[in-house]
This record gives sequence, C-alpha cells and structure tokens, in this order.
Amino acid sequence: MPGRTVGKRNKMRSVGAVVVAAGASLVLAACGSTKDTGGASSAGGAGGDGKGKVGVILPLLTSPFWQSYNDYVPKMAKSEGVDALKTVNSNSDPSQQITDINNELNQGVKGLVVAPLDSAAIEAGLDQAERKGVPVVAVDVAPDKGKVAMVVRANNIAYGEKACQYLGKQIPSGKVVQIMGDLASVNGRERSEAFRACVSKNFPKLKVLEIPAKWESDTAASKLDTLLNANPDLKGIYMQAGGVYLAPTLQTLKSKGMLKKAGQAGHITIVSNDGIPQEFDAIRKGEIDATVSQPADAYAKYGMYYIEAAMEGKTFKPGPTDHDSTIVKLPSGILEDQLPAPLVTKDNVDDSNLWGNTVK
Repeated sequence: MPGRTVGKRNKMRSVGAVVVAAGASLVLAACGSTKDTGGASSAGGAGGDGKGKVGVILPLLTSPFWQSYNDYVPKMAKSEGVDALKTVNSNSDPSQQITDINNELNQGVKGLVVAPLDSAAIEAGLDQAERKGVPVVAVDVAPDKGKVAMVVRANNIAYGEKACQYLGKQIPSGKVVQIMGDLASVNGRERSEAFRACVSKNFPKLKVLEIPAKWESDTAASKLDTLLNANPDLKGIYMQAGGVYLAPTLQTLKSKGMLKKAGQAGHITIVSNDGIPQEFDAIRKGEIDATVSQPADAYAKYGMYYIEAAMEGKTFKPGPTDHDSTIVKLPSGILEDQLPAPLVTKDNVDDSNLWGNTVK
C-alpha cells in the first residue's frame, strides 16, 4: 500500500528481464508469463555496476506534495544504496528543466531521476542523456517521446475516474467544476479527459465546467472567483492537485461565504488529488470530502530502485510486481510502473499507512 514504511529493497519477483548493456535502450522480453521468479537481470558482466552519482531533478517546490517528495529522496536513496546528489528545482520552467538535465550530465552523473514538467519538451533532455549513455527514470509524468528506463507513476486516468465516481454518487444533478492541471502534461490531460468522459457516461445530469489552471494557485483562485460569480449554484469541485489548489480554493469559497462544512446546507462537495497532510486536515474538518493519495514516498523509493537497476543494465517487462502495482507498456513503448493511489475519505483518513499521516 502507498504510505507503507519501506526499508530493505523489494525485489521484483514477478517481472522478467532481458540482457542489455548499461545505458542501452530497453528491450522487452519475449512474450510469455510475467510470473518469472528470477526478476530483473543483466548478462554476466554486460551491465554496469550500479555505481556513480545520480542527479534528481524536481519540477517545482511550491507544492507541499513536491516538498514531501523532496524530503523523501535522500532517505530513499540511502535505503536503496543510491549515491544521489542534492536535488535540483526546475521552478515550473520546462526550458530550465532541460538546462538542469544538461548541467547534471556535465557533472558526470551516471543516472538521472526526473519529474518532467512538460511531456513533450522533456524529449530534448532525454535525448541528451541517451547520447551520453546515461539512463533516466521519469517520476510522476510520462514523456511523450524519448528513452527512459521506467516511468514511476500512479494511474492518472484512475484519478479522474475516482473523482467523478465520488462526486457523481454525492450529487444527483447540477454543476461541477474541475480545476485542471497543465494540459502540456500527460497528467493534466489524463485527469481532465477521464473525469469528463466518466461524468458523460455515468452521470448525465451533471454539467461539467472547467478551469485550466496550469498547476498555478493564483490562476486557480482568480478563475474560480469568476466562475462562482456566474455560477453561484455550483454543487461540486474536482481539484486535480491539492498541493497547489487546496488553499486558494478554500480561501475563495470562504471569501464568498460559500465554505460550508460537510453535512451543512449549501456544502459544496470537493474531491482532490495528492494526499498531503493539509488535505487530510481539511477532510477531518469537513471542508473537503475526499482526495486521492498520490504516493510521494513510493515515487521516491521506486525512482531510486529503478535508476539503480538501469545503471546495472537490468530491464523489466509488463506484469504485476511484488509491491501491489502493475508495470504496463504505454502506447509510446515506454514501460510504466503504476503504483497504488487509494481514495481517502473521512472513513480512512486516519490510516497510519497513508504517507500523508507520516509527515509533519
């Protein structure tokens, strides 16, 4: 489960592997069972030794989610035996992120763990790494193109669907709004499209309004204020990133006298994504109703696990893992380990296994 305390490295019992040289492109094993007991492997001596500095590049540090991930990185690097450099913050700037990748490569890193800001723009940085024979693991966001050893991510389509199902069951009819992420990111696209499609299919009496907010808190606050002026009868809100949207959303509702606690007349049902402590506190107070816990701890742990494996020349194939996730092959051919991300409500908000309950 996400949020579970992690110590010794989990070996991948249920995924197969093929032989590649360190830094080479991933090649899927021949079709067959994904229940191989040998796990990932490389040819004797053909892979690297997994040693060397690893660069870790963050997308931003203005969100409590990414602040938590940043705190987990050195802890998980130590537990996985990875020599990680101090993290680099790209400050929400895709072009700066490419510069950051090049700077790390010029420092001679042997591996990179990157959380892409832009699914398309990141290709330039991935190409630079490939030319230098440096493997890359992508965390949180899958690139549209480019070579990565693994994407460590949760199923973002499921995020949108879980939010839709929760709101739809709470609200028989009326207007709901999704405060969307950056549509240049596959995360923003998948959450938005999944929510929209799920409502259309399952809850035709709901009318979906949309706010493109680009993961920007000020943009979310301004556009939500304008939307509420025109739609004071709003019944529900889906925030695609509580780390950046929670505070401005609650403040905007409060300023308009529309922040009613769950169970009170006029309460606007709110579902979020991230699983940060602030969301859990808001659920306990009745200010919001649910969130999807995106596993910041597991992102850091398996980012380190896979980059060490890639530096050793190991590869994986689609199938279930031993840590309650499934490796899938994306349409681009890239492999993605889809980690669990549970829905959190007042019924399970105090679960000690949730990472949001383990950070201060």
